[in-house]
Amino acid sequence: MNFPEKSIRSKCIASVLFLILVIGEASAQRTINDVMDSTTVNHLLIISKKYGSLSFSGYLQPQFQVAQTNGTQAEYQGGNFGEFTSNRFRLRRGRLRADYMLLTDDGAPSTYFVLQFDGTEQGVAIRDFWGRYYENKWKILAVTLGLSGRPFGNELQLSSSVREAPERGRMSQILMKTERDLGATFTLNPRWKDAKLKNISLDLGVYNGQGLAGAGEFDNSKDFIARLSHKPYKFKSFTLAGGISTLQGGLNHRLPVSYKMEQVNGSWFMAKDSSASTINKVAPRRYYGADIQLSTNTQSWKSELRAEVVSGLQTGTSTTSTTPGSYPVDNKSIPLPYYTRTFTGAYFTFVQTLNSTDNQLILKYDWYDPNSKVKGMNISSLSGLSAADVRFDTFGFGLLHHFNTHFKAVLYYDVIRNESTQISGYTSDRKDNVLTLRTQFYF
Repeated sequence: MNFPEKSIRSKCIASVLFLILVIGEASAQRTINDVMDSTTVNHLLIISKKYGSLSFSGYLQPQFQVAQTNGTQAEYQGGNFGEFTSNRFRLRRGRLRADYMLLTDDGAPSTYFVLQFDGTEQGVAIRDFWGRYYENKWKILAVTLGLSGRPFGNELQLSSSVREAPERGRMSQILMKTERDLGATFTLNPRWKDAKLKNISLDLGVYNGQGLAGAGEFDNSKDFIARLSHKPYKFKSFTLAGGISTLQGGLNHRLPVSYKMEQVNGSWFMAKDSSASTINKVAPRRYYGADIQLSTNTQSWKSELRAEVVSGLQTGTSTTSTTPGSYPVDNKSIPLPYYTRTFTGAYFTFVQTLNSTDNQLILKYDWYDPNSKVKGMNISSLSGLSAADVRFDTFGFGLLHHFNTHFKAVLYYDVIRNESTQISGYTSDRKDNVLTLRTQFYF
């Protein structure tokens, strides 16, 4: 690309250097809060000496799915099937993103702005709408404001355009039903060239809590998230990264009734707490997680392992442990009480490049136990428990092929196992496996 003015060329070089500094190496995984969301640098880039740079990227994910039975409940595999349906075509995602960047006169980052839409056969919605300010006196602080990704763990932040498995794990989708939320994020990371701690990043954020799962904030509680992470660090034969995260939040009670697990004579049951003092108290959401990413440095036959473990307290309702997007009510709009449970969950993703970087084998295992106090046949409606207390384990495997730099496809099969309980519909394993053939066009 030829630029008529030397100053504009300088701006272009500075922009590219900044992108390399912030994003890292081309092979690194990109997150939803990175300064570019496309999986290729061949995006449309417009650079102006006066007004900064504006780039466009996007991707489209048409897919075909086959479920094990009609009406399969596949909420965490891209949505439930219709009552008389076991196969379907879908547009899982259709993203178009605009990124604007302004540099200072000496080429340092100053302001960043992102707007991203998601369009499918079900409608169009905003996915990202945030701005970021970089302070340049000490070159250590960046502030992100608006609708952006929550900096918890690794899988939640990985862009759906670069993840090998079609969907995030059940745990990730339940705890934070959507990856984005309205709030403010403060990132502490040294940005000068020789900084000793340049690979260490501390993210501190405060958010509404319901994310895109609801129309807006519905109580006074906020989610506070902290994440300390180490960027990918290259050793001789492998690259290592990881982090620890915590979320401290909750939901305000509106009723003088709440439920939590209690133990009597060695048996756990869901106990009712009826007290006027419960009103306006916060039902807790407390998450504690650790994640690691390990990969070999070879191009052919490259191996990569990503793992994350999360545990804590989750507040939901009697029928689901999913974080509500609005205050829960029944079919007559009568407010429902909150249920608090102790949970555990994890995922392990292994990706093996098969000689050529165009071909990858994907193996994934994840589990989510919404109520770690009870297991198996101890889960009964007589103890005040429901399907919301049933553990699920998911085994996924697939093959991914890159046809060219702008088109790829993955064939992936989810084997979903629930524990056998005394709850109706969960006395044995449900027939809810799902096969997904997904293609992705991107620029």
